[in-house]
Amino acid sequence: MNFEFLFSEKTLGDLNLPHRIIMAPLTRCRSSQPGDIPNDLNAEYYKQRASSALIITEATQISPQGKGYAFTPGIHSKEQIQGWQKITHAVHDENSHIFMQLWHVGRVSHSSLQPENVLPVAPSEITVEGQAFTYEGMLDFEMPRALELSEMPDIVEQYRQAAVNAKQAGFDGVEIHAANGYLLDQFLKDGTNKRNDIYGGSIENRARLVLEVVQAVTEVWGGHRVGIRISPTGTFNSMSETNPQALYNYLVEKLNQFNLSYIHVVERFGDAATEDFDFTSLRKLFNGAYIANGSYTGESAEQSLKNDCSDFVAFGVPFISNPDLPERIEQSAPLNPADPDTFYGGDAKGYTDYPSLISASV
Repeated sequence: MNFEFLFSEKTLGDLNLPHRIIMAPLTRCRSSQPGDIPNDLNAEYYKQRASSALIITEATQISPQGKGYAFTPGIHSKEQIQGWQKITHAVHDENSHIFMQLWHVGRVSHSSLQPENVLPVAPSEITVEGQAFTYEGMLDFEMPRALELSEMPDIVEQYRQAAVNAKQAGFDGVEIHAANGYLLDQFLKDGTNKRNDIYGGSIENRARLVLEVVQAVTEVWGGHRVGIRISPTGTFNSMSETNPQALYNYLVEKLNQFNLSYIHVVERFGDAATEDFDFTSLRKLFNGAYIANGSYTGESAEQSLKNDCSDFVAFGVPFISNPDLPERIEQSAPLNPADPDTFYGGDAKGYTDYPSLISASV
């Protein structure tokens, strides 16, 4: 197949990218302990995938409070910053670009993962269904503690400081994680936000925290080096919203004031696609780039770009097992199958040992 659009150059913010294939954030739970510190193995993993036009890192907790999974990396300590510097240097040595995804999980955590074993925080006292991935194994989620109004400035400050730390670590920009049922998404959607103060109730109030965080982060980086990830129809982590079209049309229009580089839109998660949400409305409303995400293949990504439904397409799982994914797509080469048993935690197996086309032919 001739991938005329997928392999054409395109500007993202002020970055000139060689093609349209983005590496999506992929949680892999392989940071060094104690301290949730990125390491040499992580640097090798990202270096192998530097043929991506842009790498967006695995979700990275902005504070100890923001942690929700065992072995995930942070960006709130000096040691973590130094660990990430190994990764940004490795990617830059391959002439590629890398953004950090800033993450606060909110209620999707467990007291055993929290400082002093306190309860996780959330907009409201509503428990997420399922279990948390802890150092003691899988444990049932607990009822979170609702954040006090007086605590909201500190949440914003956690994001701002993390943005500063990401700059010190050598990143090219940051992506704010406001998707997939984590803290900012919990504030956005009415299934998890039952507050009766200025952060709850109306769409304007529920979007308030996201907009405050975006303002704080763009003051550090400038809008041209900041993106945001959203999942308008996402139900992962027990999420729901009665009027997603109105909510996200409002949010995206308000984001234009910050001159963001992009919105990264989760259009579908797993096999489920939502037919009654108009994603094209978000693309029309937003002034920056639109990164589409959701089980795309090379062929469907090309079609999305050709139809002007997106500017870039993010690939997730295919990048796990195919470090040279862009080359494989361009050559219509077969893809390595991924091993789900090695997705989370462990060592080099299922992480840095997937063959590239070059290594497979030797």
